[in-house]
Amino acid sequence: MRRQTPTVLNATGELAVLSYLSLFKLVLHFLTNHSYGYFRDELYYLACGERLAWGYVDQAPMIALVARSSRALFGDSLFAIRFFPAVAGAALVFVTGLIARELGGRRFAVVLASVAVIVAPGYLALNTILTMNAFEPLFWALCAYLLVRILKTGDAKLWLWFGAVAGLGLMNKHSTLVFGFAVVVALLLAPARKFFLSKWLWLGGAVALLIFLPNIIWQIAHDFPTVEVLRNADRNQNLPVSPLDFFKGQLQLVHPLTFPVWAAGLWFYSGSKAGKPYRALGWTYAVMFVLMVVLRAKIYYLLPAYPFLFAAGGVWWGDFFARLAGRRRAWRWLEPATITVLLVGGATTAPLALPVLPVETFIRYQRALGLEAPRTEKLRLAELPQHYADMFGWEEMTETVATRASASSPSARSLKACRNLLIRSSWRRRSRTPTCCRTRTTCPSSSAASRQHRSEKSGPA
Repeated sequence: MRRQTPTVLNATGELAVLSYLSLFKLVLHFLTNHSYGYFRDELYYLACGERLAWGYVDQAPMIALVARSSRALFGDSLFAIRFFPAVAGAALVFVTGLIARELGGRRFAVVLASVAVIVAPGYLALNTILTMNAFEPLFWALCAYLLVRILKTGDAKLWLWFGAVAGLGLMNKHSTLVFGFAVVVALLLAPARKFFLSKWLWLGGAVALLIFLPNIIWQIAHDFPTVEVLRNADRNQNLPVSPLDFFKGQLQLVHPLTFPVWAAGLWFYSGSKAGKPYRALGWTYAVMFVLMVVLRAKIYYLLPAYPFLFAAGGVWWGDFFARLAGRRRAWRWLEPATITVLLVGGATTAPLALPVLPVETFIRYQRALGLEAPRTEKLRLAELPQHYADMFGWEEMTETVATRASASSPSARSLKACRNLLIRSSWRRRSRTPTCCRTRTTCPSSSAASRQHRSEKSGPA
């Protein structure tokens, strides 16, 4: 029932269609990622990029290197620093389609899985800004693709590649540790536990450890500051959510219309006969969901796990529709209708994740839809959701502090340099803070801001 050999590449084949969808995702972000202003974490990453190190208090080191590379290659405009996140989003679409293909999916399965990624508001938002979270789904999806290949072919040597990708994922964001732990537990709970007898799995783990080792050494040398930051964030910053609210947040982030897709994917891995060889992936999601709830993680921390569920869901629905069409040709309309519904639904919610509307128009549009972005932090918000509100106000803060500081002090010169960066990047003409989205009524002094950053803020997690 499922294809065992790859089809010949042609203009309408699976890989070609997958390439078109990936290109669409890339162009979509290129056309929209220069609106509004810098997101708060982007400014911090740019500063870290000027001082490359093997570790930082708030995050793993890769994002600083990405920020440094973006500025060196393209400059410091919004489009420039958001170039690589857009590429990562396009690559995520492609890898998701590849997973569906490896699971035996035909063209519809590949298209359904890829479109689910494209319309999900969470991925639209993350791939719009420079953030670790823009790259994390890609690393997890690549690991999932390699895991599918391992389970499908029995090629244990692929664990070396799995370890390399996982190691890079750890250098991008530490929450990949949760993903790795979930994979280990899932393998123990599934028939794939036999791989623990293979030296290649342990060598793959060694590869991941070797890549991650510089950051471990940095953490040890600095008394594990990231652990302290995370502890303080859980106590002072992160908004606690119940298990039910956490689940509702997942529906919002990946779009309610995609729920049948990823739910079918979870069933494919966990209960279907066709998905029996891939039980470990079903357990991986289940373990991560439980861990995220227990650890009181932010709602979007589970977002990188959905591409491999979309892939399996595409396969399940593709087979289901094929069986219906085999009994009665009239049922063939289900495939194009499903894709159409997803695209229309995705276009409707896209302004909630892509900064394509003027601020006042966006607020009216959000009210009309009756939808609000999930809150993740204990911040006082105005009418804009946090991910948009945090793109405004930084120029005014910089100018206020620079004006009040001594003109001859090093801190003032640093603040003026920051202000000049914003001006060079043409932020001045587009990101003056509208009254409706001001979330900070006072401008803290540099020392107060530093104390707040070290004692309360979790940083760009």
